[in-house]
Amino acid sequence: MTGASDLAEKLTQLAATERLLVALDFDGTLAPEVDAPENARALPEARAAILRLLELPDTRVALVSGRAMASLQHVAEAPDSLLLVGSHGVEFRLDSPEITLDQSAGEREQVDRLGETLEAVAARFDQVWVETKPAGFALHTRLASEEDSRAAHEAALTETADAVDALTVRDGKNVIEFSLRSATKGDALRHLAEFTGATAVFYAGDDVTDEDAFRVLGPNDLGLKCGQGATAAGFRVAKPAEVGAVLHDLASLREKHAILPS
Repeated sequence: MTGASDLAEKLTQLAATERLLVALDFDGTLAPEVDAPENARALPEARAAILRLLELPDTRVALVSGRAMASLQHVAEAPDSLLLVGSHGVEFRLDSPEITLDQSAGEREQVDRLGETLEAVAARFDQVWVETKPAGFALHTRLASEEDSRAAHEAALTETADAVDALTVRDGKNVIEFSLRSATKGDALRHLAEFTGATAVFYAGDDVTDEDAFRVLGPNDLGLKCGQGATAAGFRVAKPAEVGAVLHDLASLREKHAILPS
């Protein structure tokens, strides 16, 4: 992990790229974690930096979240020019109001069975609840006791394995996600980079699911980890407010580059 001067140098290099993609996780990266997920909002400084970047030529900004698209749209309060990826890459809202999602009848039947199983698990514990996603569900235990959280996770893993075949499971912070799709944030980032024609990518995230995105970054790209924990990202900050500050630095550098004569 490198220091502040190295980060400043890398941001300067990144700002000079021909077509820049800035892709960002939401919860824990732009927005502090809150007990009620529907109340999460990006910090004002982070939102202001995103709006600055959106105004710049050859610069695209995307949110890449594990949230279902409807939830992401609600908390992000996103302008139409902001690209959105929900459910770890199952849902996309690109340069169209339409949300792309491909799901077969067989998958829908398995999703229903998975939901029934997880709701039955959640009902046995206090402060454990299930979030519905297009290709699966998330079992939230943030408000539960440590004992109940551990027991709920164990029960969910055992009972969903018996109920549904070929299930993708992702552990996160106080949440465990179950999906019938194996899409990752790394897959989503590759798709975004191709869609935007990016010549360099900035990606920031805080959770273990963001490591899939960090691992697909190339030598011209920049990965920024928010918070503690092992990471494949080249740089780290402590909290969302610092992510906002880095985004403002990137916007300032990109603005200078945009007005330089070609």
